[in-house]
Amino acid sequence: MKNMSALQKIAIFAFLVAIGFAIYLIITAKAFSYLSKDPKACINCHVMNTSYATWQHSSHAQRATCVECHLPTDGVVNKYMAKARDGFNHTVAFTLNTYDHAMRISDDGAKRVQANCISCHNSVTSTIGANADKYHNFDDASGVENGRKCWSCHRDVPHGRVRGITTVPNNLGVKEVK
Repeated sequence: MKNMSALQKIAIFAFLVAIGFAIYLIITAKAFSYLSKDPKACINCHVMNTSYATWQHSSHAQRATCVECHLPTDGVVNKYMAKARDGFNHTVAFTLNTYDHAMRISDDGAKRVQANCISCHNSVTSTIGANADKYHNFDDASGVENGRKCWSCHRDVPHGRVRGITTVPNNLGVKEVK
C-alpha cells in the first residue's frame, strides 16, 4: 500500500465513489421494492399515480395486485423476466420522457393481462366459453375473438376510462392506507 501510485489511488477513489453512487441510487429508487408484489412499488415513479389511484378505488383493489394482473403467473422465471423487461422499458421511457401521456399497454402486456383475466375469472370464462357462439370465443389460447380482449366490453375494469397520467375521474387521489 505504501508504494501506490497517484493513478492507483485515484482509481480506488473513483471506484469507491461509483459504489457509493450506486448504493445511493438503489436506495433513492427504492429498487428492492420492485421485487415485491406491493402495488405501492408501482407508484415509486410518479407517472403511475393515476393508474394506482383508479385501481385503488376499484373492486380489484381488494382482490388483485398490479403483479397478479400484469405479470405472468406461470412461474417465477417468467414473472421476473417480464418484470425486468418492463422495468427496463419503463425506466428508459420515464427517464427520457418518451412515454405517451395517454398510457397504453404494450402488446405483450395485453396478452399477459388477458391470460390473467381468463385465469382469475375461470368460473365465468368457462361458462362464457360454453356459450361462445353467442358472444365470446375462448377457443383461441389468448382468449381473443377477432382481436377482442376482456376490456373491449369491461372498459372500466380496473382503471376506469381515463388513460391520461395527470387525470383521475372525480378527482380521486391515492388513498393512504395505514
